[in-house]
Amino acid sequence: MEIRSKLWIEVNGEPVFGRGRRFLLEAIDKYGSINQAAKEINISYRRAGGYIKAMEERLCLKLIDRQTGGKNGGGAILTEEATVFLKSYTALENGMQELVDKRFNTVFKTKRQ
Repeated sequence: MEIRSKLWIEVNGEPVFGRGRRFLLEAIDKYGSINQAAKEINISYRRAGGYIKAMEERLCLKLIDRQTGGKNGGGAILTEEATVFLKSYTALENGMQELVDKRFNTVFKTKRQ
């Protein structure tokens, strides 16, 4: 038996950031490309762009620096603010999981075999 939990951030009742969007930013950081990141997490480029726009608007942070295409192609990198936000969210998510796991083990310790 295992416990699962989800954590996400909302602004004015609208979802802003959660695990899926974390994966998107991590993939952009890894590949330097929104298009490649979208493919990696199995969403369309258009959806990825919509997520980025919504996150930037709702968080009031610029998350991505984009380079338009050209001779050497375009690209995208995380801003410093995005890197800090991503690290903070990951720390929060890990901390919440630790708390949930600890509570689960305390509550169900006599019932688990």
